[in-house]
Amino acid sequence: MTHVEAIQDAIRTMHGCNSRHLESIPVHEMFRGKVAWKGVVEVFALEGHPQAQRCYAWGYTDHEGRRKYVTVLELPPVDSAAKAVRAYVIEEQSESKRSD
Repeated sequence: MTHVEAIQDAIRTMHGCNSRHLESIPVHEMFRGKVAWKGVVEVFALEGHPQAQRCYAWGYTDHEGRRKYVTVLELPPVDSAAKAVRAYVIEEQSESKRSD
């Protein structure tokens, strides 16, 4: 299974719809003066999703060596790969503060 196919499986599982890969966009996101995320965001057209036309997604390996996938729907204010990463980084920071 390719990287894109694995992400499409994650989209199907998380959002209940099929997708078509559109493009790959490099993103370098800074947060509080530090690199928060640097990588490639895959952009997908969604088929039959009730709210969103697109999804921004990427994979990573967690600290235990497991492969994880992040999917962010294109819903306001998210309208680009960079904004999808930014929304994810902000959410992760918020969750980190809540668990402290």
